[in-house]
Amino acid sequence: MSWISSKAIPVNERLIVALDVPDIPAAKALVTQLADSVVFYKIGLELFMSGDYFELIDWLNEQNKRIFVDLKFFDVPATVGRAVKQLASKKVDFVTIHGNNAIMQAAAEQKGHLKVLAVTVLTSLDRGDLDDLGFDCNVEDLVASRAKRAMQLGCDGVISSGLEAPRLRESLGENLLIVSPGIRPVDNRPTDDQKRVVSVEQAFNNGADHIVVGRPIRDAENPKQAAMDIQASISAVFA
Repeated sequence: MSWISSKAIPVNERLIVALDVPDIPAAKALVTQLADSVVFYKIGLELFMSGDYFELIDWLNEQNKRIFVDLKFFDVPATVGRAVKQLASKKVDFVTIHGNNAIMQAAAEQKGHLKVLAVTVLTSLDRGDLDDLGFDCNVEDLVASRAKRAMQLGCDGVISSGLEAPRLRESLGENLLIVSPGIRPVDNRPTDDQKRVVSVEQAFNNGADHIVVGRPIRDAENPKQAAMDIQASISAVFA
């Protein structure tokens, strides 16, 4: 069965490129190089720690780009709520949170126009890692449980591997927003820290609304061509 998203999302906005680079000049250089091949960008902890994070947000807005703030807020619920409220004053589209029911609810109550995405299980983790963390369940059950609670508490969606997306679509329906990292257009390299990976086509056929791609574009010989190739694959899925 196909779980292809029916949300009214422009096809060229289904690709989110992770700006996993060391500083703001490198981020701007990559965005400039990718030009109109990419509309949506994710900015995370590495750039946050480099300084001028919000200057980059303002610059991306000037370039008419969409923005995903991936800082995985995890703190006292009231603190997370206030942080989300502060971010909602910016022109940002998505934000990630981590944590329990109270944290998810606090974020949802303060989200304003933001789409709040709850992290389920990082795609760099597998069952062995969950054992190390003390979770006595399999990955699929933990993802499903966190996604269900996120929706009930007012979050808009989840960060989830494309491997678990079909189960989420079947149990939680089309309203859930699914953003899938761990996308590898080619075979996973031995040194890659992503463990639960899928291809572009598999992610969308499994129900993802957006995919997040970092290294396969950033490290390509021709990043813009790599992005265009992925956009072509996405267009073929939604043709």
